[in-house]
Amino acid sequence: MDRYTGLPVVGMVGGGQLARMTHQASIALGQSLHVLAKGESDSAGLVAGTVVTGSHTDLEALRSFAAEVDVVTFDHEHVPNEHLQQLVEDGYTVRPGPYALLHAQDKLAMRRKLATLDCPAPSFAAVTEAGDVTAFAREHGWPVVLKAARGGYDGKGVWVVENAERAEELFAELADAKVALLVEEKVPMRRELSALVARSPFGQGAAWPVVETVQRGGINTEVLAPAPGLTEAAAHEAKSLALRIAAELDVVGVLAVELFDTDDGVVVNELAMRPHNSGHWTMNGSVTSQFEQHLRAVLDYPLGVTDAVAPACVMANVLGATESPRMGIDERVHHLFARFPDARVHLYGKEERPGRKLGHVNVLGSDMAGLAERARLAAHWLAHAEWPDGYRVHERE
Repeated sequence: MDRYTGLPVVGMVGGGQLARMTHQASIALGQSLHVLAKGESDSAGLVAGTVVTGSHTDLEALRSFAAEVDVVTFDHEHVPNEHLQQLVEDGYTVRPGPYALLHAQDKLAMRRKLATLDCPAPSFAAVTEAGDVTAFAREHGWPVVLKAARGGYDGKGVWVVENAERAEELFAELADAKVALLVEEKVPMRRELSALVARSPFGQGAAWPVVETVQRGGINTEVLAPAPGLTEAAAHEAKSLALRIAAELDVVGVLAVELFDTDDGVVVNELAMRPHNSGHWTMNGSVTSQFEQHLRAVLDYPLGVTDAVAPACVMANVLGATESPRMGIDERVHHLFARFPDARVHLYGKEERPGRKLGHVNVLGSDMAGLAERARLAAHWLAHAEWPDGYRVHERE
């Protein structure tokens, strides 16, 4: 408990941009957010009031951190599950708990659990030798998707395998690295969706509008909220599925259920138990942002309203350029606001390097196509300090 405010203290393991934006949300709630980061130069380390330097893989660092806060939560899923179990045994409050979080840490555990819940998901199998991939493909057809069971994100740890020869080559490479693997059928999908929900320890649930996520090079570059053309029945199905998964796994906090939209309905791709890139639009486009909601959930406060504040919102990620921009970020922001005064910019305080997520831009309005173009242009300008060839800058709606 904070001795000055009398309010509980939330401790977030990880010092990235998710912790940074959770800190922003904590200020309005009067909360004192403590962050366990690699260093004060981390994204959250630059802004949070209390930054503890330590590794998320160091049990003693985690114990020391947990002793100073009322509840421990996360901005990533990479804390060893056995460490989390030890914290719970020591009497510390961990949300989401280690049982729930396991299903975001281990894709094979997730697939097995979702199968017992009869959730729509691709066929899968554990892989211990190259022949397992070939045998799976004989039953389900090439190509197949080979995945690292742990640690993959932003397209890393995922390989589309076209034939047996490639399966042999890839397995040999990965076996040397001792990577645990699973294979899944390649789902014929129309697009990718995300159903973002939150759940409290009391069991209250809340769901935001289902969104479409646009992937390029395995990285989510844009989010369209709500997902264009999604019927009310399909949106209800996706939200109900996400809330059911949250309840069955006893999730506390924000849960993102990444989905494939197929001709036969939605299929679960992956789970994330923390604020998620697909929910960044909520910072400006929803009554309650995902970051405030996550805090409410882990503190067991009543959850906030998730209604959208505009007919449409588009989020575009700002990704580091291959070549250094010709002007500094401050000047780029100045020029952007002169052209797009309605753009809502969120920068993460990161050093620029190619492909790195440096921030995002939210644009609200009613014309989804126009908003998508404006958001894309704004993000491109912030990354490159130039407008892309062939694009016409639309005036504000």
